Amino acid sequence: MEVKGYLPLQQKRVDKVNEFKQDEERLLRKLDEMRNDPEGQYDQRWVSVAYTGFQEAFMALNRSVFQPQRVDLPEDKE
Repeated sequence: MEVKGYLPLQQKRVDKVNEFKQDEERLLRKLDEMRNDPEGQYDQRWVSVAYTGFQEAFMALNRSVFQPQRVDLPEDKE
């Protein structure tokens, strides 16, 4: 399978991103616990900042593995 603008999908790269996705899920679940804390002992604004930060960090990691590039568009041929 090929995705325009990405390196060919090699199993080693797919495995690495799947590993990162599991790590991300573990962290996000911990943050979910903090969001749902019945005692309300966490600053929810900062929990949300952390949540977004982790999502961005893992997206950057995954992009570092798949190395997306810009693509040519049909209108570039005009």
